[in-house]
Amino acid sequence: LLGDARTPGDRAFIASHRGGAAEAPENTLPAISRAIADGFDYVEVDVALTGDGHAVLMHDATVDRTTNGHGRLASLTLAEVRALDAGSWFDAAYAGVQVPTFVEFADLLTSTAHRAIIELKGLWHQDAINELIAELAARGLERSVALVSFDARILALVSATATIAPTMVILRHLPEDIVQAARDLGVRGVIVDRRALLKRPDVVDQLHAEGMRVVVYTLNKDTQWDAVTAIGVDGIV
Repeated sequence: LLGDARTPGDRAFIASHRGGAAEAPENTLPAISRAIADGFDYVEVDVALTGDGHAVLMHDATVDRTTNGHGRLASLTLAEVRALDAGSWFDAAYAGVQVPTFVEFADLLTSTAHRAIIELKGLWHQDAINELIAELAARGLERSVALVSFDARILALVSATATIAPTMVILRHLPEDIVQAARDLGVRGVIVDRRALLKRPDVVDQLHAEGMRVVVYTLNKDTQWDAVTAIGVDGIV
């Protein structure tokens, strides 16, 4: 899924952030479709649970910023979330766009044969993880997605269920022994803040030597891309 390890100067894969947040309302089906049409190698989305346990695409803990609603996602039912307008805040042309369910996202991914990085946000329990993995497996998507999180507990739940889909840990800061930390988590690689990585560029070779991959976030300027491809990162969000 993540390809061969890159060497300095090689092209890194590019993942569009929050679906395609520069061109359409983030984490919505129009944003994802736009990113795929624009030729991104991967789409990156955020998935969290509603109060009644349904997986939907949402970055924030609350719905306030990206919908016309208010309150914590974890306190709202799926029906309440689906009744919200998730597009008007971005542009009037997107009025009425809904918060997508994970199933809708998975169906879109299947229809386009595209790849994705799926960040699991908020609190998850084993049953919800099992259901998410089952939806991926039912569509043959286990080799098309990486499941990622800041939370080691979530990664452990995923590893207990997913036998194929790789996991990656997201890091704002690098632990002293990044290789051992990644081994302990059982991940395929790391997604790390650009500034933290540029302070310790040697960790790219260390992780590559262990068969792991290195992705950096969130880079929106050419000069930032040049700086990280020069040290051989595998992917850029």
